[in-house]
Amino acid sequence: MQDISGDTLNRAAEGDLQPFEVIYKATVNFVYNVVFRIVNNREDAEEVTQEVFLIIYRKLSGFRFESSFKTWVYRIAVNCAINFAKKRAKTKNRMVEYDDQLIMETVSSGAGKEMDEEHRDKIVERLLSVISPDQRACVVLRNIEGLSYQEIAQTLKININTVRSRLKRAREKLLALGKKVDYEHL
Repeated sequence: MQDISGDTLNRAAEGDLQPFEVIYKATVNFVYNVVFRIVNNREDAEEVTQEVFLIIYRKLSGFRFESSFKTWVYRIAVNCAINFAKKRAKTKNRMVEYDDQLIMETVSSGAGKEMDEEHRDKIVERLLSVISPDQRACVVLRNIEGLSYQEIAQTLKININTVRSRLKRAREKLLALGKKVDYEHL
């Protein structure tokens, strides 16, 4: 994510749309990527990304520069994505079992060595869908975005031990699934 000057943030917080457009252009890809990894669906990620920017626009005047702007945006994006994913999870629990079976069939069919990058991304998406939205957020922020445990805790406004336990549970669940799937080919 590109750095954004304090002046641009202050002008946007006062309702000036031109600086807000600068903020949007500098952060939209970052926000979309974070959201997408949590909600696991392109259309849903686009919807949640729009919601994130509405929230940023409404709450920008309350940004106090106590944390970095990037951390603040992370927090909004992750919280929106988690809330969205939790709502969707209620209706998609049955799909997880289907996805697990599909992953096992795909990898065990011997196609693992010949999978292209797009196919691998789909399998990663399916694997992420197996864990809870809270765990998924921690995994995405740690393993995909590269944040430290402390940064994840600050972003999600949770205790660092909660971050550790969510990551541990996610890994355990993925490892249990890994006994059925050959991850070397993912």
